[in-house]
Amino acid sequence: MSPNKYLVWFKEVGKEDVALVGGKGANLGEMSQMEIPVPPGFIVTARAYYHFLDENNLRPKIRKALENLDVTDPINLERASNNVKKIILHAKVPKKLASEIMGYYSQLKKFKGLRGLIEKEPLVAVRSSATAEDLPTASFAGQQATFLNVKGEFAVVDAVKAAWASLFEARAIFYRQQNHFDHFKVGIAVPVQKMIQSETSGIMFTVSPVSNDKETVVIEAVWGLGELIVQGTVTPDHYEINKENLKISLKNHVRQDKMMAGRKIVSVPTKLRNKIKLTDNQIVKLAILGKKLEKHYFHPQDIEFAIEKNEIYIVQTRPITTLNSTSVTLEPVKIELKKMPVILEGSPASPGIKSGPVKILKSAKEIGKIMVGDVLVAPQTNPDFVPAMKKAVAIVTDHGGRTSHAAIVSRELGIPAVVGTENATKKLKNGQVVTVDG
Repeated sequence: MSPNKYLVWFKEVGKEDVALVGGKGANLGEMSQMEIPVPPGFIVTARAYYHFLDENNLRPKIRKALENLDVTDPINLERASNNVKKIILHAKVPKKLASEIMGYYSQLKKFKGLRGLIEKEPLVAVRSSATAEDLPTASFAGQQATFLNVKGEFAVVDAVKAAWASLFEARAIFYRQQNHFDHFKVGIAVPVQKMIQSETSGIMFTVSPVSNDKETVVIEAVWGLGELIVQGTVTPDHYEINKENLKISLKNHVRQDKMMAGRKIVSVPTKLRNKIKLTDNQIVKLAILGKKLEKHYFHPQDIEFAIEKNEIYIVQTRPITTLNSTSVTLEPVKIELKKMPVILEGSPASPGIKSGPVKILKSAKEIGKIMVGDVLVAPQTNPDFVPAMKKAVAIVTDHGGRTSHAAIVSRELGIPAVVGTENATKKLKNGQVVTVDG
């Protein structure tokens, strides 16, 4: 693919085009070429982002806003982030580029809607794909923004600009600085993809993310759009499948009361609340797709899927980043643990055993309260919690599964985590010393 293009269709790029379309974009292109069921779309390339910066002379202004920034100070970090985002959002998308984005969006009408209808103004997901994202060594999980159910030419251009601005979310600035990535050497591409109005969605790991068992495919699923499973806002169903013979070895079903539909959080219909999310047939079909992707990439994959009208679509794949976490022999500690009363149980999300005083955070606005050595307890975490997670010795959440943000980041950091305990924030008390067995 020519590195001079501002926009490309998915099928025009592949896994070698990360510098142009970022990790997410490259994988969407690669899967489209493989005939994996990927909803159609196009990518506004990283070159377009750099062109936007240069046309508006934004680099010096952004550099000044980030000058001498101490990313460990949450208040200053938030202030710097807001300043940079304002600089980007107030700048104009060059006319020719805006016109090209609108032209590509209007061509999405030619693709039959996923229900077989031609849509005048299709609903699209506008995602962010940083050029340092979804790498085997660093996931940058959830660092940039996603905009769902965007409709209309002007709205798509605005969403692309908002995605560019999200490269400078406080959490993204922090993550880059901590991982020694230059802010201006990380570009951002923006995939624009036809929306799936998922009845069910979820995440699949082609190896067990907690035990690193290579013979097991793990699938977690929720009703509605997949944002809530990533955020850990709801606890998903959990399924395990033997990779070799495709036999389902575990089905753990969880009641679900709220879901995401369109842009809103709504109540799950009463008849679905206690119903299992995936049929056996769907579980096996997903596992087959997972095996195909793992074989193609020569690396275990973390895959997002959506199901509409019983059709399975893959909306993202990336390498699992936590496979080389060192395992520690914990048998003597386990024997000691047996003498202690069990206060709470949940899903094992990141292995290890650590003790420390509880610090309950109701939201990311409270991350300044965490001290080194605390056990971070929260309803769920999102990428804004990462600075606090780096100080914590362990993490416990009320909601979420083993594929949620809290679980993935805990495994990357190598700290124990237990998720989906239901009532940790109510049952535990600030300052109470607890031991967490992940």
